[in-house]
Amino acid sequence: ENPGVVLGIILGTAAKEGRDKITIIASPRISDLGAWLEQLLAESTGKQGKGIIPVDREELGSPEIYGKDRIFAYVRLESAPDAAQDAKVAALEEAGQAVIRISVEDIYDLGQEFFRWEIATAVAGSIIGINPFNQPDVEASKIVTRKLTEEYEKTGSLPVEKPVLEDSGIKLFTDPKNTDALAKVTGSERSLVAYLRAHLNRLSDHDYFALLAFVPMNDENEALLQKIRHAVRDKRRVATCLGFGPRFLHSTGQAYKGGPNTGVFLQVTCDDAVDLPVPEQKYTFGVVKAAQARGDFQVLVERGRRALRVHLGRDLKSGLGALLKAVQQALQ
Repeated sequence: ENPGVVLGIILGTAAKEGRDKITIIASPRISDLGAWLEQLLAESTGKQGKGIIPVDREELGSPEIYGKDRIFAYVRLESAPDAAQDAKVAALEEAGQAVIRISVEDIYDLGQEFFRWEIATAVAGSIIGINPFNQPDVEASKIVTRKLTEEYEKTGSLPVEKPVLEDSGIKLFTDPKNTDALAKVTGSERSLVAYLRAHLNRLSDHDYFALLAFVPMNDENEALLQKIRHAVRDKRRVATCLGFGPRFLHSTGQAYKGGPNTGVFLQVTCDDAVDLPVPEQKYTFGVVKAAQARGDFQVLVERGRRALRVHLGRDLKSGLGALLKAVQQALQ
């Protein structure tokens, strides 16, 4: 009768049967609960090639775009419900999707949800067959980041990188294995759209797409990135995730590197318009962020992940707009 155990059995059993992407839906007033659940589920279960991939900050679409690898958790605040949200969730249920409904009577009852989901995550981890109480792959990125910042202290710059493509001021980077795989598809067509098309065509059933954005987290940037993720979701009909770096490194970052190898990743970086020195160090916060992005990307490709990095330069607004347009063209 323990509600946390019941929830954990549902999550763990669903994951073992292939429903390993969970979309978190929370009433608008408690929408930030999604970020907490995202961190809990991803960092606790995503390891040893297994795990539950949480999907947060998604605008719900029509039922037909969701596959059989999905499960939905609707945390509804009874004191402040949203009619439009209710209708979308009901449509998912009517279409046969697996929906977990959790009623929260009042915002002050959120504490019980923390406890419920912590118990559930531990139970789900046991069913999946992993230890939910460690985060082995988070440390891997930190090690590479430290090496890069130490190199900067010695030389005054991060190691030089050679892009696989530069198109209209946007640079693409990846490792030799991914470069060869993409080049076989693009052939003689060397353009941003061609490389994005080749990269997105790697998505298949039961895969997911993740945007890893090392850019300022604000409404303007998020709106453009959400358009990119939803365009991919609607066209490829796969789960999509959006994380802002370096914040996501301690949440979904664990699952992306240690969980199932079903992700196709697009990392987005830029030059910082404003930078500040780190006190008592030879580097700046911008250098640290760049090192974190490179470090995480390096570990992703070392783990055999399908990953591509897009560097937008200094004009971030223009760069994100160009990236959105290129993705839309690549999906046609």
